[in-house]
Amino acid sequence: MGVKDTLPDDPETLKAMLLAERCESERLRQIIKEMQRHRFGRRAETLPEDQMLLGLEDVEQVAAYSETAQDVSAPEGREARARKRRGNRGALPTHLPRIEVIVDIDDKTCPCCQGELHRIGEDRSERLDLVPAQFRILVTRRPKYACRACEDGVMQAPAPARLIAGGLPTEATVAHVLVSKYADHLPLYRQAQIYARQGIEIDRSTLADWVGQASFHLRPLHERLLGKLRQRSKLFADETTMPVLDPGRGRTKTGQLWAYAADDRPWGGADPPSVAYVYAADRKADRPIAHLAGFKGILQVDGYAGYSKLAERGDVQLAFCWSHMRRNFYELAAPGPAPVASEALKHIAEFYAIEKGIRGRSAEERHLVRQQKSRPLAEAFGRWLRAKLALISKKGKLADAIRYALSRWEGLTRFIDDGRIELDNNAVERSIRPITLNRKNALFAGSDGGAEHWATIASLVETCKLNEVDPLAYLADVLTRIVNGHLNSDIDQLLPWAYRAQSLKAVA
Repeated sequence: MGVKDTLPDDPETLKAMLLAERCESERLRQIIKEMQRHRFGRRAETLPEDQMLLGLEDVEQVAAYSETAQDVSAPEGREARARKRRGNRGALPTHLPRIEVIVDIDDKTCPCCQGELHRIGEDRSERLDLVPAQFRILVTRRPKYACRACEDGVMQAPAPARLIAGGLPTEATVAHVLVSKYADHLPLYRQAQIYARQGIEIDRSTLADWVGQASFHLRPLHERLLGKLRQRSKLFADETTMPVLDPGRGRTKTGQLWAYAADDRPWGGADPPSVAYVYAADRKADRPIAHLAGFKGILQVDGYAGYSKLAERGDVQLAFCWSHMRRNFYELAAPGPAPVASEALKHIAEFYAIEKGIRGRSAEERHLVRQQKSRPLAEAFGRWLRAKLALISKKGKLADAIRYALSRWEGLTRFIDDGRIELDNNAVERSIRPITLNRKNALFAGSDGGAEHWATIASLVETCKLNEVDPLAYLADVLTRIVNGHLNSDIDQLLPWAYRAQSLKAVA
């Protein structure tokens, strides 16, 4: 019996079968294109900033090489190029120490009349110099005193408090280890190698001990930071995987690092930007419910369904991310011609163009502009999505992308009625990026406890960066204050934004 004998006689049935086969073929073809793009193409919609900067570094190095060669081969234009360099280099910070070097003539006698030359002025130039990171040893001496007459006891000043009791490091040294690991993404074993080059043999396990003890003392600050975020009226939330070593099974398990952020700067809000990370062993919906207990307001999130349980309680309204919704259409349009997906991207671009024009304006102004411009666009885009969904196959990836948008339409368009809401979740995604860089270098956390330390210290470091506070100087000062008995009732004085006006600089 041939293939022809197995086909139905009814033309309508045959037509339906062919249409279904065609839809299934198109769906599989799209999946293959998507896999090819993820395997061989760029994964991001735009070139990641760090990769772009790496490329620019190479271009700038080649330009500098050519300019140096020009200085050697054509000395006549060297001074003009030097003047241009001086005009573009900017000013050096005033807080840096100045080491003056006087370059003077040997003979101050006039070559014509042999009279004494007198000084009429000077040229002054400044260059940035660097002294390599230098270890030093602080020697604490505590004299002992006794009375010759009484001989009844010895008087001595109490020993200063230490973060690491009986240990080698000062609080500034521990702060440097923390910042190197959690801000500069240097795992502890690499730090130990750097120290060894200067003759300081400190085992990686010793550095880990310092980090663990510092994390214990910083834990109340992390809890207070998260508590402050719960008091805000609008937050961003996101999560990323955190591989954690699982010794019992001889491999890693996948935990989650949840990020909760607030940044009101786009609409001129007065509250300081901040982010807090919380480690959890899984991605269950119960996690954000526990982390945000007591929070009431707007929570801006991606499309993860687990957040809906938080909204069901009535205190939280979800605002969804247009960037995530856009990504679904981009993945369809990127591999090749896709008219409907490309048209959807054009619709979305109109919303971003409006947002670009109102960034930095007050929430009231943003709300007014959105009512006038974004609302009509949203109504038209919603009708367009529903119309296209009625015309295409319900089994294809395009239908999935449209259903994703329509099923979250209320949360996607919530920004129109509230000037505080952003169009996307990029603020918290930027806070996730340093975590992924650190994860790439460290590969995994050594334990659940290590992942919790990671969350504690990264929260303080990244909040420092958001508030333009030097994390090294901040952590050195905070650890010193904690060790010396800073009152827990005054803990708000130790939060990163409290240091903004102090312009702390790392000590040499």
